[in-house]
Amino acid sequence: MTGSIRAWGVGVWTAVAMGLASAAVAGPGRATVWNGKVAPLATPWTAEVSPANALPEYPRPQLARPSLEHPQWMSLNGLWQYAPGDGQGAPPFGRTLEGQVLVPYPVESVLSGVQKHSDFMFYRRLVDVPAAFTAHGQHVRLNFGAANHDATVYVNGTRVAHHAGGYTSFGADITSALRPHGPQEIVVAVHAPVDGANVMVGKQRLKPEGIFYTAASGIWQSVWLEPVPATSLAQLVFTPDRGLDAFTVTSKVDGGGEGATLHVTAYADGKAVGEAGGPAGQPLRLAVAHPHLWSPQDPFLYTFKATLTQGDQRDEVTSYAGLRTIAVEKVGGRNRIVLNGKPTFLLATLDQGYWPDGIYTAPTDAALRFDIQKTKDLGFNTIRKHIKVEPARWYYWADRIGLMVWQDMPALPNGRNDRLGDADKAGFRAGVSAIVDQLRGETSIIGWIPFNEGWGQWSIPAAAELAAQIKQLDPSRLVDARSGANCCDTQGDPHAGDVYDVHDYQGPGLPSPDAERAAIDGEHGGLTLGIPGHVWPNTPINPYGAVKDRAALTAGYVANTAVLRDKGVPKGMSGSVYTQITDVEGEHNGLFTYDRKVEKVDEAQVRAINEATIRAGGLP
Repeated sequence: MTGSIRAWGVGVWTAVAMGLASAAVAGPGRATVWNGKVAPLATPWTAEVSPANALPEYPRPQLARPSLEHPQWMSLNGLWQYAPGDGQGAPPFGRTLEGQVLVPYPVESVLSGVQKHSDFMFYRRLVDVPAAFTAHGQHVRLNFGAANHDATVYVNGTRVAHHAGGYTSFGADITSALRPHGPQEIVVAVHAPVDGANVMVGKQRLKPEGIFYTAASGIWQSVWLEPVPATSLAQLVFTPDRGLDAFTVTSKVDGGGEGATLHVTAYADGKAVGEAGGPAGQPLRLAVAHPHLWSPQDPFLYTFKATLTQGDQRDEVTSYAGLRTIAVEKVGGRNRIVLNGKPTFLLATLDQGYWPDGIYTAPTDAALRFDIQKTKDLGFNTIRKHIKVEPARWYYWADRIGLMVWQDMPALPNGRNDRLGDADKAGFRAGVSAIVDQLRGETSIIGWIPFNEGWGQWSIPAAAELAAQIKQLDPSRLVDARSGANCCDTQGDPHAGDVYDVHDYQGPGLPSPDAERAAIDGEHGGLTLGIPGHVWPNTPINPYGAVKDRAALTAGYVANTAVLRDKGVPKGMSGSVYTQITDVEGEHNGLFTYDRKVEKVDEAQVRAINEATIRAGGLP
């Protein structure tokens, strides 16, 4: 890119001189939601959502009691009392709030029933905790998938938890705060500064435009209660050994684990194939007989049963993981990405995880799965999860369906790199560590991306610093220190991490690996086609890369990807990311419309060129 004009795709700016076209108000896509409000743009799942079935699936597949098929838990998704606040008043203990909100949909979304942002807000709910949850000395944990951004939780007037970070889960043992009888009062106070503070915010903006979108504030992932022993498992992570014949099992314990032991059994197709045991909190090596590897072609998952024992207390959980490795190795004299020791071209779509009805939160679990399944159907083998962290069930579907994932870190607000203070930088470092720690058990994630196009990157060395920080936390995966080394803020290659990454719209870019790193095109494509009746209303759209119809979009995609096959692979490229799987608000460069009702390309033709490119990248 040269001069003052920059291409405007997802994550990249455009010249104002290109002009803006006004999107038509959605017509056929409008539908009412559970409370009678009209959705600005409805998905096929909008009408399925109600207070009685708001994301009822168990939220944490990798740590389920007693099993994922029959978990013991109580969902608190549904209607809560709600009121905006001013950041000054005391929590509304013992007082009915006039408004209501459908949890876990962000307050800006039509599915929440609020459809309005507030910097400060209160949630309140009265809950009858089942007697079985506290029987036999059990404790009760209150869990939150995520709340954006700062949340303080009270039970019966007692503060039980405070959490800062809009993308990570948190919870508390609330047993001591419970009343002996009657309903329990839960109050959650949330502060959502969005782009008003230098915190992880991703693409959220209070004034969305261009490549930035509607904010997603408040509780936006599932809330649930769960009975646990006094000493219980908080996390289980299964890291494949480099020899691909064993897992290293690491664990975290809630409630004090002194003297506790952990025993884990691995199962393949229901048959035990390995076991390990030892002190809780210490790494265990769990060898498996006749290893069955995970790959996009064969996304095989082992299941595990783990028992934590302390005295006469036992905590039993189930989990799962795939056996796979990812690395950069010399192949034919060039650095290439290898999956399970074999060169593999990581052909990805950009996936932003936005929904017209739920904003940050998919309306249903079927909707959450849809984007992943269609990515696979189109012949891709990888997803770049762009500047957002998803609920645990999204990674569960990626693990099961068989997609590799580049996981971005949600960015700080852009345009402020030279105004970030020490506390802002420390907060970002801590947020990165928390996200890596939370997601490091997900088989599908093969690499981390701390910075996109320099957004929130306070210096060129900062990318190298964060790459080293992540690598120390998780040496089993790749690190792409900076996606888009050629664009746009704090420009420059940090010469760090495992991957050299450029962006090129329409492209594709054709970077070559260097002496230490593999090379990918981290963003390209972005061909634009709006479909009347399926667009976000009253939003200017960017017509860059515009094509006239479905046939032209398909032909453009095929030609673009053929360049990767014919020129990129011979140059030593290891992957690419096409922008993007769906339209998002003012961007109409998806392979699907924003409402997921129209597939804008010929699936068979796209799948054919994608499969050919992946085959070429596998090398002879």
